[in-house]
Amino acid sequence: MMQTPARYSPQSLPALVMSAGDRAGIRFLEFFASAIRNPHTRRAYARAAGDFLAWCGQAGVASITAVQPLHVAAWIELQTATHAAPTVKQRLAAIRHLFDWLVTGQVVPHNPAASVRGPAHSARTGATPVLEPAEARQLLDSIDVSTPIGLRDRALIALMVFSFARVGAALAMRVEDVYVQNRRLWVRLREKGGKAHAMPCHHTLEAYLHAYLDGTGIANEPKGPLFRTIARGTGQLSATPLPQANAYAMARRRAAAVGIGTKIGNHTFRATGITAYLKNGGTLENAAAMANHASTRTTQLYDRRHDDISLDEVERIRV
Repeated sequence: MMQTPARYSPQSLPALVMSAGDRAGIRFLEFFASAIRNPHTRRAYARAAGDFLAWCGQAGVASITAVQPLHVAAWIELQTATHAAPTVKQRLAAIRHLFDWLVTGQVVPHNPAASVRGPAHSARTGATPVLEPAEARQLLDSIDVSTPIGLRDRALIALMVFSFARVGAALAMRVEDVYVQNRRLWVRLREKGGKAHAMPCHHTLEAYLHAYLDGTGIANEPKGPLFRTIARGTGQLSATPLPQANAYAMARRRAAAVGIGTKIGNHTFRATGITAYLKNGGTLENAAAMANHASTRTTQLYDRRHDDISLDEVERIRV
């Protein structure tokens, strides 16, 4: 059984759940422990459920069994004032799934969120900021690789750019996930949903990974994490995997140091790599396979080639 979010334990259940009895409490905990495998989804759903039930308590709802569609609709309406449409839709999905679980567990008679509609939202292009190829090259070239932290940071950024890896999959890699096959270096990624995905390395990524593994001495630790924190006071790699928040802070810090004004995130490098690949004649179908997307519709959200066309057209406005 997977762990429940730290915010929920039998001693810290929401009041509306506790008031419904022990059976409701157990079923509520089981939802987060058993029904949701992705840790990011679990945290997001836990936040949504906690916020919703706290709001219901303030609205005078005595128990989770007394929640009605009107309560869900009113809460969703409030969410649209402070959150983007995709976030609101995710929060509504969390409430729907939670109550579906409670219905099948015979804790509540019906799902009060089933009939509530979320905000309309349709996106043809993702909101992830993308770097120009020259900016990505400038960022990689600016990193001082005379230290273990520099070798690590360059290898991590390059991995996300040249293999389209999600940051979560990159940070979950072990040293043995970098391996030689057919005289080329390959990387093994474990993507969302437990899907294993292998990619041959671009020659630049291959050079950076070799430099990182050889320069830090971790090549002989196959079961150890590939990307690690720096041990305090030593400047050397520790045995602790690098957290995602640290990777985000590193990327922002590195970009700011070379004057890149784009507010980048970890997904920026994935989107940058996909866009660069497509600009150089790659196909959407192959990009989807390389990114391990189930559908090319998802890949299209990372395709920002039309941004250049839009900028060129805007410059035609002369007054």
